[in-house]
This record gives sequence, structure tokens and C-alpha cells, in this order.
Amino acid sequence: MNAACDLAGARLIVDRWQADGRRIVFTNGCFDLLHPGHIDYLSRARALGDALIVGLNDDDSIRRLKGESRPVNPLADRAIMLAALRSVDLVVPFSEDTPLKLISALKPDILVKGGDYEPANIVGAEVVLAAGGKVVVMPFIEGYSTTRLIRRIYSLPR
Repeated sequence: MNAACDLAGARLIVDRWQADGRRIVFTNGCFDLLHPGHIDYLSRARALGDALIVGLNDDDSIRRLKGESRPVNPLADRAIMLAALRSVDLVVPFSEDTPLKLISALKPDILVKGGDYEPANIVGAEVVLAAGGKVVVMPFIEGYSTTRLIRRIYSLPR
């Protein structure tokens, strides 16, 4: 299984990877209930470089972003599931509302965000671009979302 660690531990790992010439890819999110859309997205992000770091929102930041009913799965469970994926090399939880602190500290070569963002509107894009890296917006697979999955679960007969 791959690692989950705090920012200080991640910085040490990333320093080693960069010294070895590895291209570091970074993405972030809540990853509350893993579904095929997440797996596809993370696999495609990993294919852009040599190592994929996932910044993982902690429970309090998810509640601030998504509301009191979220997350469904606590941080420890979400970190274990992400770290077990072949495409994920490192999971780094964060408590802030955005991953700017992580991106600034880890300085990935490639920043990936899913959806229909414009690169100029992606948190941390300026940091990555200023260091000579690139920002990639990756489309999601239609039909998959955590919110849709939660609604489907709630609609099941009891």
C-alpha cells in the first residue's frame, strides 16, 4: 500500500522524488465515496507523471464545503482507500479550505483539476506555473458523482 502522511513527511518524500528526476503530479479533493469516475480521473492524472500526490480534505473542511451531512466516510477511511489505489503514490490530508499551502510547499510539476475549470481559476495554478510547471484540466466521466451516489443510496428501500 502507498503512503499517507502529513505535510512535513510529504515534503521529505517529494524532495527525494525530485532529486531522482521524477515528475510530480498533484490533485486534491474530498473523495468521500469512491466511484468509477474517481478511479478513472486518478489513473489519468497519474499517467501525466511519475508520482501522484492526492491532497485530501479533512472532515472539517468537507463540512465547510459540502454541509453538515458530509463527509460520509471519515478522513482515516478515505485516506486508506485512496492510498490503496495503484495510481496514488501519496495521500496528504489538509485542513484548510483550499490546497494552496500544500501546493506551495510541495511544488508539483503538474497540477491537475477535474471538471470545467479554467486554469486561471484553479487554486495553486500560479505557484505551479511560476515554477515552470503546467496545469491540466481533466474532464470528468459523465454520470458519476458522489452526490448522485448518495442520493441513490438514500432512495433505496429500507
